[in-house]
Amino acid sequence: MSAPASDTPGQGLSAAAAAGEPEALHAAPLTARSPLARLARDFCASWPALIGLVVILVIAVVAVFAPWIVPQDPYDLAQLDIMDGTLPPGAESYAFGTYWLGTDVQGRDMLSAIVYGLRISLLVGSVSVACALVVGSAVGLVAAFFGGSVDSVLMRIVDIQLSFPAILVALILLAIFGNGVDKVIVALIIVQWAYYARAVRGSALVERRKEYIDAAVCLGLGTRRVLFRHLLPNCLPPLIVIATVQVAHAIALEATLSFLGVGVPITEPSLGLLISNGFEYMMSGRYWISFFPGVALVVVIVAINLVGDRLRDLLNPRLQR
Repeated sequence: MSAPASDTPGQGLSAAAAAGEPEALHAAPLTARSPLARLARDFCASWPALIGLVVILVIAVVAVFAPWIVPQDPYDLAQLDIMDGTLPPGAESYAFGTYWLGTDVQGRDMLSAIVYGLRISLLVGSVSVACALVVGSAVGLVAAFFGGSVDSVLMRIVDIQLSFPAILVALILLAIFGNGVDKVIVALIIVQWAYYARAVRGSALVERRKEYIDAAVCLGLGTRRVLFRHLLPNCLPPLIVIATVQVAHAIALEATLSFLGVGVPITEPSLGLLISNGFEYMMSGRYWISFFPGVALVVVIVAINLVGDRLRDLLNPRLQR
């Protein structure tokens, strides 16, 4: 006599799997998709975001392995020839070969300089965003968890920080600190941490009222464990979106500061400094000195924004259709 069919699909599948039916054993993994797999599938459904991700990965790989890919080290003065200065794209040199993107005034190969400039831009953007994310998340979690006067004081500091333009604050800080990659990173951390603090506090206030936080507190778990093991993981989706977009913002801000001459030093030119070096030659027909670094900067920022916009659509339930 056969067993009665279960009214619940999950129970019927479990019973069939327990009975050893091969169809049930093969069907179970197909119906239980992990959230990460669903996120990857939905992300790949958007071809602009997928193209942006591929562009970012290619640029990152080229930037990391730049010493073994590009034909010239633009930081090594022994490899530069002043006689090759301001050569147009495709020009030939007996000692070097073909300058595919031309050279600048110092005879630096523009292709090599752009790749090395991408290294600095990506380094500054990623490190500053990661550090600002840590600082801002800690401040936002503490403000939301304790509330009261702690929340009021911390959020007033955040409001003061956000009331000033980011470029103005960065200019003042670099005027005090001086030039340097490390100083630019510190300035960008100070400029950006308030965005994460505000976002984390908003998400943490919602999660703070839920039962799993009350249960963790009643169990006597430490404050640090409640904040970083239980509260923070549920605030990550908006942080991922903000961090992705802020990387592009940090790269653009660093390029602006370097263009103005207060960012990285001349011996370590980023994309902004490369654009600044050729700006005065734009009207004399030597467009390539500023044009190609500008194109590289735009491509990086657009690619990161495409990925960030897609993540925003996927991780924000209000925007899902």
